[in-house]
Amino acid sequence: MSFFAGYRFFVYFFCGMIPAAVLGMTGKPLRQYRMFLTFLFIVMVYIRQPAQLMYLVLYVCGACILVKLYLGFRVKHGRKAGPYGCAVLLALLPLIAAKTGGLFGKDIFGFLGISYICFRVIQVVIEIYDGVIGEIKCGDFVMFLVFFPSLSSGPIDRSRRFEADNRAVYKREEYGELLGTGLYKVILGMFYKIVCSGCFYKLLTDVFAGKYGILWAVGYAYVYGLYLFFDFAGYSSMAVGAGCILGIRLPDNFNRPFVSVDMKDFWNRWHITLSWWLRDFVFTRFMVYGARKKWFKDRLTRAFAGLMVNMMIMGLWHGPEIRYITYGIYHGLLLGITEVYQKKSGFYRKNRDKAWYKGISWALTMNLVMFGFLIFSGYVGEAARILAERL
Repeated sequence: MSFFAGYRFFVYFFCGMIPAAVLGMTGKPLRQYRMFLTFLFIVMVYIRQPAQLMYLVLYVCGACILVKLYLGFRVKHGRKAGPYGCAVLLALLPLIAAKTGGLFGKDIFGFLGISYICFRVIQVVIEIYDGVIGEIKCGDFVMFLVFFPSLSSGPIDRSRRFEADNRAVYKREEYGELLGTGLYKVILGMFYKIVCSGCFYKLLTDVFAGKYGILWAVGYAYVYGLYLFFDFAGYSSMAVGAGCILGIRLPDNFNRPFVSVDMKDFWNRWHITLSWWLRDFVFTRFMVYGARKKWFKDRLTRAFAGLMVNMMIMGLWHGPEIRYITYGIYHGLLLGITEVYQKKSGFYRKNRDKAWYKGISWALTMNLVMFGFLIFSGYVGEAARILAERL
């Protein structure tokens, strides 16, 4: 059984949501039931993969020890770059092992959801270093890491926001709004993932599979891009909806990405929680540190470099394969070029609000986005391999 996939999961899921709705509509706390349901679903999903369950437990326990020890050190000794860097590295090591192990055909500390949990742990370490977090309660921290709707594929929430919801007790009217929103998002997500994503996946496998050439590549890029959107947006919508029913307002992950008029606009609409996480904890800090160390002659050059670093990390986060690294570099270049163009171009400033300019910019952006999905899918690499064999 997998999260938000398959008949069995949805039967158990809707059965589990009924007591939550009853508790919420009668003004009762949801915290204990939410915890019970989370651990129940973790056991049901991971029970046939005991190694993954063991890795998950070990990582969560290790993360609790890490943040508690680092918080104690931070309170006693203040901001020290060395221990802070070590804490971030220790949080990252299992993810690095899991991602690189696949290159050698080995499953090293890999478990469903490790990428998302790792980013949550790193966020807490960084905010302890910043002095924003001054207390860690292990129960709240564990729930933040393993809350089942967002465990395997996000969204990437923030710890202090999650903790506030985790401790909230809602009045009937307030919970009624959450319940209505949650049911809508779950049903919309099911339609996206089961119907829309399923149709585009069938096109990929029945029509485009094994076909190469310019026209086939263009078709594959658009069909794959739509499949990826409906699959991931569907999952995210169901996760957010389940969170609402359980009293947790998880952040939305998509906001009509296919109306984007430039690449910056696209990344403010696509996988929003990952984009904003990287913006807050990588790009912004790179910009500040780069300015302090005077690495670059001006802010625009620094921003270009920061966007490249940001998106390369995004690519590596998906995995160390060439297609993901290339995807990250590709989007780093697009974002950097967009930044320079918009800051330097008088033509852009003069025409950016005109309808004809927005239309052309939208069309160009969509084609660039879809080509990026083609890289991400592995189609480009496979086509190049086949062409080399024919030559």
